[in-house]
Amino acid sequence: MEPTTTDTVPVRVLDVSGADYRRAFELFLAGTDEKPRTHARLSEIAAALPQRRVLLDLGAGEGRTTAHLARSFDRVIAVEPSAAMREKLRAACPEALVLPEPIDRARPPEPADLVHLSHVLYYVPEGDWLPTVSRALDWTAPGGALLVVLQNPDSPCMRMAEHFTGARYDLRPLLDRLRTAHPAHDYALETLALHYRTPHLGEAVDVAEFMVNVADLATLDARPTRAALTCYVREHFTQPDGSYAIGHTQDMLIVRRAQA
Repeated sequence: MEPTTTDTVPVRVLDVSGADYRRAFELFLAGTDEKPRTHARLSEIAAALPQRRVLLDLGAGEGRTTAHLARSFDRVIAVEPSAAMREKLRAACPEALVLPEPIDRARPPEPADLVHLSHVLYYVPEGDWLPTVSRALDWTAPGGALLVVLQNPDSPCMRMAEHFTGARYDLRPLLDRLRTAHPAHDYALETLALHYRTPHLGEAVDVAEFMVNVADLATLDARPTRAALTCYVREHFTQPDGSYAIGHTQDMLIVRRAQA
């Protein structure tokens, strides 16, 4: 049988400033336990800091997590190069000093007691991870903490992304390199199990498309088809009750900077 037009439609490369990205992201947020579980852990880490004067959020996006963390700090600095995201960030966190430059060109005016680098390294070449995170560590005040968050490479979400794009992201080699480069600090790697759930196949496929929108997707000679993604979702994520669940376990690398 010849493939239909629908069978051959490729998954979309979603522009973070576009309506399609916004819809997929909102579907994801509506069905995931990520924000409440992640925010609870971030609050615990913030509460344990010896001082909570400055928060620095690198790649703050639309600012939901920035606004949550801001309650614990006297001042907030946010770095966000996307103009569309900055508009939402300023609405969510109007008290923040927002820097529009990319991380490699940003110049925060003071060190921070908590530096948050969440889901940013997907867009940084792996060879630049160590200098990028070392730069963030330089902005962390003595006694403060740097948090680096990324999807666990063995989560169902990331296994799907690797299946379709070949991309694989793993914080563990970075942890080893950081320990060698900056041995004076304390390091820990935590895992937080998270799940997206929906009763609707179409929504599950839309969110799966959002999840496979890693940086490598746009560079593929031939992107995977929407039909192939739908088959993958049916095969791997269908639950006994007919609903769909996609695990997206996160890794959180915690670097506690040594006191001066």
